[in-house]
Amino acid sequence: MKRNPRDTGGLTRRDFLRTTAGAGAGAATIGGIGAGEPTAQGRPTRWNREADVVVIGSGAAGLPAAIAASERGASVIVVEANFDVGGHAIVSGGNVALGGGTSRQKKYGIVDSPDLVFSDLTDWSVVEPNGFPDYRYNDKEIIRAFADHSAPTYEFLVAHGVIFVEKVPDNQGAGAAGNSAPRENHAAPMDWPQIQTGKRVAATIASTGSSGIGLIRPLEASARKLGVEILLKHRMTALVREHQYSGRVLGIAVTSEGRTVNIRARKGVVITSGGSSGNVSFRRMFDPRLTEEYCGVAGEPYSVQDASGELAAMSIGASLWGGFNQTGEFGQIITKPGRVGCQYGYVNLVWEPTSPIFHLARAVGLAVRDYQDVILINKAGTRFYDEAKGQFSANNYNAIKNYVPHSWRNAANMKYNPADYLNAALAGVPGDAVNGGGPIWAIFDSEAVTRENWTVAPPFVDTAAEFFFSAGSLEELATRIDNKYQRTPLPAATLQSTVARYNSFVDSGSDEDFGKPAPKYKIQTPPFYAAWATPVIHDTRTGLRINAKCEVVDMQGHVIPGLFCGGESAGGFSLHGLARCTVQGRIAGTSAAAGT
Repeated sequence: MKRNPRDTGGLTRRDFLRTTAGAGAGAATIGGIGAGEPTAQGRPTRWNREADVVVIGSGAAGLPAAIAASERGASVIVVEANFDVGGHAIVSGGNVALGGGTSRQKKYGIVDSPDLVFSDLTDWSVVEPNGFPDYRYNDKEIIRAFADHSAPTYEFLVAHGVIFVEKVPDNQGAGAAGNSAPRENHAAPMDWPQIQTGKRVAATIASTGSSGIGLIRPLEASARKLGVEILLKHRMTALVREHQYSGRVLGIAVTSEGRTVNIRARKGVVITSGGSSGNVSFRRMFDPRLTEEYCGVAGEPYSVQDASGELAAMSIGASLWGGFNQTGEFGQIITKPGRVGCQYGYVNLVWEPTSPIFHLARAVGLAVRDYQDVILINKAGTRFYDEAKGQFSANNYNAIKNYVPHSWRNAANMKYNPADYLNAALAGVPGDAVNGGGPIWAIFDSEAVTRENWTVAPPFVDTAAEFFFSAGSLEELATRIDNKYQRTPLPAATLQSTVARYNSFVDSGSDEDFGKPAPKYKIQTPPFYAAWATPVIHDTRTGLRINAKCEVVDMQGHVIPGLFCGGESAGGFSLHGLARCTVQGRIAGTSAAAGT
């Protein structure tokens, strides 16, 4: 029997603390989507709990929101569906693109300002080599607020215990962070056990590495010290408003261990529930190609981006906003997998057998060092593009040489290079009358295994959930590729023909179909293997419409009183990662505490 992906395996936070010998506040499990979707709810007959501010979610936006509200005298309750705090952020790379004149930038002589941040992040003329613009569709009101609060948020994080690696701000992990100055900072993992490994990092890199754990654990400690109450395993199911489409938001309904709990928010509710990339129907509003086979969403299986906050707010009239930033082909909205043969193959997140939730991830995956060692096929058994091609790019510091802000010459000077690997992978089979481009399978033989030094057995590959197959012949391999996402049988004759044609390119030294540079190795020595290599969805960059105060706005353009939002659940912003979450969380918490 296959394990329910939201089964926690009975792990408790105390268990995790015990397994990590009490080192830090470790944790582990996953908050999933319950029966039904979040919605609106009439005013309850009684409130079970109440606080001035109620925050939904405890990640990179939720914890700053809670701290900011508490510092302004508000009582705060945070509800978190998961068994532990952190959301997507805690398993992230810990890269935080905050600029505008931070103390760190000044220390290293970097010239930056709020006006320069605003100029960079609203520059219509910046485009990627594939022609897609990074900043053209940003909401200027939201960007102005981000620019003004960026440097103060850096100081806020430092004041609340976050230790950033002592180095010059750079571009490592940055995405759409602006061309005029380096702004990326890196949260040091220090002594906290990583969720993805269950262990501390080596002492040699504790203060020089970068990890989301180094952002989240200090903020969690600070929030608790300030008296913020964090309710774990409490899943928000509804927003409570005076009337469905009018009046003030009064609080929320949550479920916890089969009970419904109504929590009143005297001043405001803040939605920081982490985005929508894991909700198939929601994400397909922005890209119909992203059907259910794109099941290895970055951050999962620890953090589920289920659109719960967005859906609950929409049910009381909230508007969505900034949809182009979700469909625009720049940055890490969707990526080529960093590892094959596993469901969760996001390039910057590796699940190790020592992780307390490895029973959910099930496999480490195989990192492909050289794409000369594999070919990639679609669900029909054919190649579709040069396997060695990479990702969409994003604009960052010094990406455009001789940059002139807001000049038409920036786009004119960009060398066009579509690099359409991901579009080819998402396209599916020509003539196919249904959406969905996957699955994509990496095909290779035993000689490739030797060259890559792979172990093609669990826990490195996921055979139990059918994300990896092997066979003594290509014909047999085709018949074995049969997981729930492979909607039609893979034709054995097609697979054999595809491999034979590719092998002929090795003989000739030229890939006549897709231009892969000088194909090197034939696929000819059994056993043969098929490893899951379907693209991975990462960022959520669209969501609820907000204004500069992070107040949620309805379909008529009016503020919904008492409702706030920040981070990946908010729309109108193309910036990748943790910076917009921390800034908007802090703004939202401040606004909610003021009762605006």
